[in-house]
Amino acid sequence: MDERLQLVASTALLSLFTSGSVTTPIASKSLLIKVITCKHSLVDFPRFRLTDLAKFEATLESLAHNWPGPGDPVSLRLVREDGHLLVMDVILPSGISTTARGLDFNPKNPRKRKRIIDEEADSAAGSEPEEEEDEEEDIGRYKQSGLAGFSKQQREVYKLVQQSTAKGRLLAEEFASDHAFEPICTHVTKIECAKSRAGSICDRVHFRPLLRPHTDPSLGHCSYLNTCYSEPTYAQSPSIPPFPSTSHSATPYGASLPPGARGPTSLPSGLGAGGRGKEKAPCRYLHYEIDWDGGDGDNVQQASRMIKRPQHKLGIGLGPTGKRTPMLPPQWINCDLRRFDYSVLGKFHVIMADPPWDIHMSLPYGTLTDDEMRAMPIPTLQDEGFLFLWVTGRAMEVGRECLRVWGYTRIDEVIWLKTNQLQRVIRTGRTGHWLNHTKEHMLVGVKTQYRINTQTGENEPIDPPVLPKWANKGLDVDVIVSEVRETSRKPEEVYGLIERMCPGGRKVEIFGRRHNVRPGWLTLGNQLGPDQIHEEELAKRIKAKYPDRPIGLPNSS
Repeated sequence: MDERLQLVASTALLSLFTSGSVTTPIASKSLLIKVITCKHSLVDFPRFRLTDLAKFEATLESLAHNWPGPGDPVSLRLVREDGHLLVMDVILPSGISTTARGLDFNPKNPRKRKRIIDEEADSAAGSEPEEEEDEEEDIGRYKQSGLAGFSKQQREVYKLVQQSTAKGRLLAEEFASDHAFEPICTHVTKIECAKSRAGSICDRVHFRPLLRPHTDPSLGHCSYLNTCYSEPTYAQSPSIPPFPSTSHSATPYGASLPPGARGPTSLPSGLGAGGRGKEKAPCRYLHYEIDWDGGDGDNVQQASRMIKRPQHKLGIGLGPTGKRTPMLPPQWINCDLRRFDYSVLGKFHVIMADPPWDIHMSLPYGTLTDDEMRAMPIPTLQDEGFLFLWVTGRAMEVGRECLRVWGYTRIDEVIWLKTNQLQRVIRTGRTGHWLNHTKEHMLVGVKTQYRINTQTGENEPIDPPVLPKWANKGLDVDVIVSEVRETSRKPEEVYGLIERMCPGGRKVEIFGRRHNVRPGWLTLGNQLGPDQIHEEELAKRIKAKYPDRPIGLPNSS
C-alpha cells in the first residue's frame, strides 16, 4: 500500500467529512470523485484518478483498520454489497456521526427539541438550565452511530418502513419466476472482473468478446450488440420475416411452406445493418457472448437443490370464470387483419395489440395509416374488459385517440425500460426523431360503460370508469425493465402482468408474430403460418365463414 496515497486519502476524507461536504452512506466511487476534487495542503503528493477505484477501495479498507496520523482516529464502517463498497458511517474525532449529520444535525447549532412544559412551573423555575440540558442531551445522542441516534419511536418507525408487507411478500413468492435471476457483472468480462478484485472473479454472469477477422476492438462495443442485423444469431430469430417470395402470406392462408419450414431471411437495411445498407457488410464493432465455464453455475445448482416449502395462496380473484381452469394450447389465425371478419371470433376479456403504427420513419415492416387504425373493428371483440395498446413516438397521441374512437377509457400506462445484452439502458434506439428512444409505452384502457342521463335521456360515459368485478388491482407496478430483443418483440413480463390482472378468461393478441403465440391466447397476424385452433366452437364459426380455409377441428383425426 502506498503510504503517500494513504495520507492523501486520509487528509481529504477528514476535510470532506469535517466540513459536512459529504455525508454517509456513500458509494466508494462517488467518494473517490469527491476525494479527487478535494483541495488539501499536501504538495507534490500523488493523486487518485478515476481509474484507481480498486486502489481507492483497498485504501479505505486499510484506513478502516488503522487510521494514520496523530490525534484521535477516524472510525470508518464499510459494507460490501453486490460487489460494491459502501461507506455506511464515519465517526469523526469529535465523536459526531456523519450519518446522524445527514439527519440535518449541525454540531455548531444543534436544534433544540420542543417539549410540552408547565408554563407556571417554567415561569417560577426558569428555562435556561433546561435548554442547556437539552443541548447536551442532543449532542450526546448524535455522537452515537447511525440509527443509535434515533429515539425509540423513530427506530420503530424506521423498522416498519423498511419492512415489506406480508401481502407483498406472499405475492412475490406466489408469482416468482420459475427460473432464477442471473445478475450480470458490472465489469462485463472475467479479465476486468479479476483486475478489480485482485485476482478472483465474482459469481455473476460474464461475457467474452467475439473477435472476428473484421472486428476492430478500438471502436468499442456495438450499440446494438446481439440485436445488430449483421450478427448471425439475429438472422436465426423466428420473428424475422422471410423474403416475400417464400413467405407464408405469398399464397392464401399460409400454404406456401410446410409448418416449421423457413425460407431465406429478409434483413432490414439502415441502422444496425453494418453501415453499408443492402450489402450487409459485417459489423466491425465488438459483440459479446456469455463466458460460461465448468463450475460457474455451482451456486445456481445449490440453490435449485434447496427444499421449497409449500406456498401460501392468497385469496386473489380468479378472473371472469371464478375458478381455476387449465389453459388451452396456443392458438393462432394467419390473416389480413384489415379485411378479416372479427365477428366470428366471439368476445374476449383481454385484448392486446402492437400495431404497425405509421411513425414517419423507415421501418422493416409495413405500416397502417391513422385512418386504417381508427377503422379497426376492435369494438366488436369486447363488451367488458381491458385493452392493452403498445404505442411509441407520434403513436402515443394517435393511440389515445384510437382508444376513444373504439369506445375505451385510458386508466393507466405501463412503461417498458429497455436494456441491452449487457443489462445496461440502451442509448441507440432504432426509433425516435429528436431523442433516441430508450422506452416504450403500453396504454391500458377499459371498455367504457354508459348510463342514461335522467335529465337529457342520453347515454353518457360513467365517470370514473367502471372496472370489471373480476379484475385484480394493485398486484403489479407500471414499469417493466427488460432486455430488448428482435424488432417489435415485447418483453415476456407483460404477459405475466396481464395474467395476474385477469386470470383465465379469453385473451387475444392482434398483430402478433410466431414469438407471440402462447397458451391461453389467440394470436392474429399475417406471419403466423397455417392456422391452429383448439376451441371447437371457434373452429366451426371460422369454417362456416371461410369454407375454403384449411382449418382442422380439434376432434378430427
